[in-house]
Amino acid sequence: MKKVLLLTLSIAFFAAAKAQTATNDTIPLGVVTINKDPRIDILGKKMGEYNGALAYSNSRTAKGFRLMVLSSSDRELAMKLRTQLLQQYPDQGVYMSFQSPYIKLKFGNFVEKADAEKMRNELLKRKLVTGNIYLVPEVVEVKPDKNAPQDDE
Repeated sequence: MKKVLLLTLSIAFFAAAKAQTATNDTIPLGVVTINKDPRIDILGKKMGEYNGALAYSNSRTAKGFRLMVLSSSDRELAMKLRTQLLQQYPDQGVYMSFQSPYIKLKFGNFVEKADAEKMRNELLKRKLVTGNIYLVPEVVEVKPDKNAPQDDE
């Protein structure tokens, strides 16, 4: 009995309830004035240019090669070689990792094996690295060409 009474009252309540209806004479129409600083447009334009340049500078990854130039437990030697490589080849990456007890130093981001071999021969000719230099297949960073068309995926 309580359920029937509750159901009847709720139906009566929902039937009596009305949503607010708007009429044209109750809503005052007004004018909105926006005062905007003109520097906001300049800032928006600069941010667009910055984001465009950032899209070109973002690195992507691909399968490639790096040169393993050092695997040693001598930290000073690793730091010295790292500094020399960064000074003489600032456009190449130098990657240092520690796998106990060895410090491993990898050099470069080469997509083509021929480019890696060419750099390996140059390093050996300059005698920057005294030991063996190994070619290691890895996922490397590839910077897109600014002149190449962008493919939006």
